[in-house]
Amino acid sequence: MLRHLFAATLAIAVSAMPAMAQVSTASPAFPVKPVRIIVPLAPGGAGDVLARIMAEHLGALWSQPVVVENRPGAGGNIGAELVARSPGDGYTLLLGTLGIHGASAIYPRLGYDPARELSPVTVLGDLPNVIVVNPGLPAQTLMELVALARSRPGQLSFGSAGNGSSTHLAGELFMLTAGIQMTHVPYRGSAPALTDLVAGNIQVMFENLPTIPPLVRGNAVRALAVTSEARAPALPDVPTAQEAGVAGYVATAWLALSAPASVPEPLLERLNADARTILATATVRDRLAALGITPVAGTVAESRAFFASETIKWNRVIQAAGIVLN
Repeated sequence: MLRHLFAATLAIAVSAMPAMAQVSTASPAFPVKPVRIIVPLAPGGAGDVLARIMAEHLGALWSQPVVVENRPGAGGNIGAELVARSPGDGYTLLLGTLGIHGASAIYPRLGYDPARELSPVTVLGDLPNVIVVNPGLPAQTLMELVALARSRPGQLSFGSAGNGSSTHLAGELFMLTAGIQMTHVPYRGSAPALTDLVAGNIQVMFENLPTIPPLVRGNAVRALAVTSEARAPALPDVPTAQEAGVAGYVATAWLALSAPASVPEPLLERLNADARTILATATVRDRLAALGITPVAGTVAESRAFFASETIKWNRVIQAAGIVLN
């Protein structure tokens, strides 16, 4: 859905690059001082790298420094609330995540409302997960995994980067879609979960794409499917979950550029145009491909609609699985 929704938009962005650049340089009085992008994640991951790529190119486009600040914690909501409380002048932006914009219902006691207090600039990119199993598991295909799980309800375990993480939600959605039950084992990050997967202490993971290809090549894990609508270039021989037999299953860890809801619409559109100009360049697209990220670059209106649809989707999963974090 996500890729189809924005494909036409990205094509328009590519053809309109000179026009958008002209609008950008003609817009008055922004920016006249440094801009900061709050990254609600720890340094080093794909989201952090994406924010730094955007900061580099926005800084060059605006002739002003664009600084990345990491503010991790509470599933990204510490950094997100900081941005929501910031002035609506465009000088404080957020690297938005699925957890913030699509699955905030996990946190019933949040001190702010992401849907009301944050606005999308654009969805930047789409990061698929890969369904991987320990090589010793007698499941060579995704449907064999489903059959095995049905024959052993609750006996197979899947690990995640933590309760409420995108890798946890992807697993819960898979169980809901396939009609199976596995036991969730949360870890403090993906690295220890992958270590236990390779060791055979857990059987399944729904891990973000960038970490998986080396493990597949080394036969440390077996990749059964990717969770995006299209196959991943980094794993071209691995089918999508829908191709592999689980109809309707799509679960990607998308990333966005967001702003306080008080940012005026003309400035929001200006930020959107500049971000889309950058995402349309070959250099940036190549750098994102190396991270396993597919550029999206929708309009403000399309991004708002996508946030709303993802919230409905993930709220259903959260309610069905009874996921609550305080």
